[in-house]
Amino acid sequence: MKKYKYIFLSIAALGLSGLTSCNSQDDYFDSSNQSAPMQVTKVYLEDYKSDVPDREVEFARLGQMLRLEGSGFYGLKKAYINGYDTYFNRAYVTDNSMIISINSKTPVTDCDPEVRNTIRLVKDGAEYVYEFVIRNGYTTIQRVSNTLPAQGETVTLYGTYLHEPTRITLPGGVEADPATFAYDEVDGEWCSFVMPAGVSEGGAIEFESPNGITQSPAYFNETRGMLLNFDDFNKQGAWSWSETGSMISNNRDDGDLVPDPLGQNGYCVQIVPDRLLAEGVAANKTRVTECHTAGDGDKAWEDWTRLTDFIPADTPLTDVAFQFDILCPEPWTAGGMLQIQSINNYSFSGFGSDDDKNTNGQLFIWAPWLSNGTGGDVVPFQAEKWMTVTIPWSQFHKYANMILDGETPTFQNVIDDRNAATYPNFGIGFSNKDFSYSNASGQTVDFESFVWTGPKVYLDNWRIVPCKAYEASDYESPEEDAAEAE
Repeated sequence: MKKYKYIFLSIAALGLSGLTSCNSQDDYFDSSNQSAPMQVTKVYLEDYKSDVPDREVEFARLGQMLRLEGSGFYGLKKAYINGYDTYFNRAYVTDNSMIISINSKTPVTDCDPEVRNTIRLVKDGAEYVYEFVIRNGYTTIQRVSNTLPAQGETVTLYGTYLHEPTRITLPGGVEADPATFAYDEVDGEWCSFVMPAGVSEGGAIEFESPNGITQSPAYFNETRGMLLNFDDFNKQGAWSWSETGSMISNNRDDGDLVPDPLGQNGYCVQIVPDRLLAEGVAANKTRVTECHTAGDGDKAWEDWTRLTDFIPADTPLTDVAFQFDILCPEPWTAGGMLQIQSINNYSFSGFGSDDDKNTNGQLFIWAPWLSNGTGGDVVPFQAEKWMTVTIPWSQFHKYANMILDGETPTFQNVIDDRNAATYPNFGIGFSNKDFSYSNASGQTVDFESFVWTGPKVYLDNWRIVPCKAYEASDYESPEEDAAEAE
C-alpha cells in the first residue's frame, strides 16, 4: 500500500509539472496572478516512507517536505520559512497547492522571534503570512554522562537538538528542577541538570522541549543488572593474591579496593593498584591486573537467567549493554588498555594478541586514550567526575562476528555461553603492550608501549542494562490510532 501511495504522489507531482509547462512564463507572472490574494488552509507532510504519506500536520521539522493547500499560490515568487529564503520548484505550484521543503539551514532556536514559526509567501502585489510551528530535527539522547549519579551531582545529556528544555522527567516520575537546567544554545549537543532526591527506580530519562519529547535508553539509575559494586552487590572472586601479582584483592585493607576519591560511592577498585604503580608497569606486559566476579564459587549468582526478569532472553544484543563507571582524575595520555571479558577463559593480553584475534572471544578491549576507544588518533582521556561507559554487547568479539555473518544474537546466547563455561567469572583486566592500529586517516600506527606509571584509574558499578535507542516519531501509525479509538 505504501508503494502505491508513493507512486500516486509521484504522478501527482508530474501532473503539477505538466500543468505548469502548459502555461507560459508570462501567464505565471501575469499581473492578475501577482495581485491575487493567497491563503493557506491546510498543511500536509509528504513522506512516502510513512503509513500515511500525505498527512495533515500542525508542525514540521527541518528537512521535511510539505504540501500547502489553499488558494492563490499560482504566481508565487518568494517563500520564507522562519525568515529563511526557501527554494521551491515552480513546477509544483498550482493555484490551490504547492510543494516546498524546509531547508536544513532554516533557523529555529536562533530565529528572529518576529518571524519564528511562520511561512511567508510573497508575490509582486500580494503577501501572506501563515503561522505554522517549525521544529528542529528530532531530538535525541545518545549518551548520559553518569547513569548512576549521586544526589546533587550534575548530569549531562549528549545528543542532538537538546535546546530549550522545559521538563526533564526521571524514572518514577521525579522531575529535575528547571532552575538547574543548562544547555548548548548554539548546536544543542548537550543539556545538563542536577540530580534531585527521591529517584528510586531505574528506566529512561524523558526530555521535553518546544522541539518535542524524546527519551534516553532505559538505563538511567538501573541497578537490577548489577554484577559488582565492591560494596553490597555480588561477590568478588580472588585467588593466588600477592603484592606483585595480577590478582585484585577483595580485601579492603590492602589498597586494591579503595574508598571513592570523591566520597560518593563507597568502595571502588583501583584497576592498577598503588602497589604496582610504585615501580611502574613494565613495557609490553600483559595481564598486569585482573578483577573478577566469584565465578564457579557461586554459579547460581553467575547464571544470568536471573536478569531476564527485566531484560527478556530474546532481546537482540544491540539492545543490551555492559556499563561501568570510570574515574580518572589526571589525563591518561597513552599506553595501557582495559580488557573486558564475560568468562575467565582469556589471558588479558590486549590488542593484537591471541585474545584479540579470537573471533569467538567473549571479550571487548578498550583504550580510552584512542579517540574512538579502539582506534583513531591519540587523544588524552580524563574523567574528573564519575563517567559511565556503555558498551553494547553486540560489540563483544563473538557476537559482533555473528552479526557480520547475518545472525541476530540475543541475550540468551550470552547466558548460554556463560553457563557452558568452566569458569563463568566476569572480569576486567589491564594490559600494557605493543600493538598496531589504524588511525583516523587509515594509516597503520605501530604503538610501542612504555613503563606505565599512571594515572590512577578507578572503576565501579559493573552492570548489565537495556540500551535500546528511543525511536522518535511524531505520529502514531493508523493501527495505533485505531487501537486508541477502541
